[in-house]
Amino acid sequence: MAQKSWQPNPRARRQRPKGRPASSRFRPSGHEPDSPVLLYGWHTVKAALENPARRIRRLLTTENALRRLADDGVTVPIKPELVRPDVIDARLGPDAVHQGLLAEADPLPVPSISELASEGIVLVLDQITDPHNVGAILRSAAAFAVKAIITTARHSPEATGVLAKSASGALELVPLVTVQNLARGMEELRQHGFLLIGLDSGGDSDLADVALRAPLALVFGAEGKGLRQLTRATCDYLSRIDLPGQIKSLNVSNAAVLGLYVASRRLRG
Repeated sequence: MAQKSWQPNPRARRQRPKGRPASSRFRPSGHEPDSPVLLYGWHTVKAALENPARRIRRLLTTENALRRLADDGVTVPIKPELVRPDVIDARLGPDAVHQGLLAEADPLPVPSISELASEGIVLVLDQITDPHNVGAILRSAAAFAVKAIITTARHSPEATGVLAKSASGALELVPLVTVQNLARGMEELRQHGFLLIGLDSGGDSDLADVALRAPLALVFGAEGKGLRQLTRATCDYLSRIDLPGQIKSLNVSNAAVLGLYVASRRLRG
C-alpha cells in the first residue's frame, strides 16, 4: 500500500509536566509487598516454575498435575503439597479453572522505565481495569515480543489471580511496569526515544498508513471512555485501526493484538 502523507493531530499536543518523572519502580496495584501472588492453571504455574526469576513460596497440586509436570520435565523447586481438587476449589472458588495447580509466589522484579532498552515495542495501558483484558493483552504482547507493558499503579488490576490465568504464562515473559502518573511515564518513554502513538477510533490516520519507527509505544485506553484527555495530549500522534465492517470498535484486547500485528509488520518493512 502506498504511504499517505500524514501530519500530527493538533489535538495530540506535547505537554511536559513540570518536575522530574516519578519513579517507575514496580509495585502491584493495591498489593502488599509481603503478600503472595496467586498463580493457578497449567500454563500459568508451569511458566512460573520454569522462570528462574520467580520465587515460589508454596505449591498445591493434585497427583495427576504433579505427574504431568514430571512428564514435561518441569523442576519443582520446593516440596509440593498433594491435595484433592476440591481443596484448591475452596481456595479459589468453583469457577476457577485451576487444572490441579495453585502456587503462591513472590511478585516478579521488573525494570523501571529508565532501565528499558530503547528498542522494539512497548504497550501503555490507560486505566484498563478488567484483569481478563489485561491478561489477554499480556498474552498477545508475549507473542509479538513486546518489551514491556506500562500501566498505572491505581485503576489497574493486580498481577495475580485472574490476570495471571488470562495471560496463560505471559506474565513471566513481559515485564509489567507500574507508574504513579501515566503522563509522566509517557514523557519518560519519549525522553528515551520512544514514538508515542495513541490508538483511538477518532484518530486522524489509519495505523497501517503511519510511518512508524522503533522504539515505539502504542497507547490504549479503557473500553467506553477510551484515552483520557491528558493521555491523548501526551501522545505524539493519534491513530485509528480502519475496519471494513459496520462495527468500527473492538474489545481493547482485540484492538491491542491487531495494533501489534499492524505495527510489527510496518516496523519490519
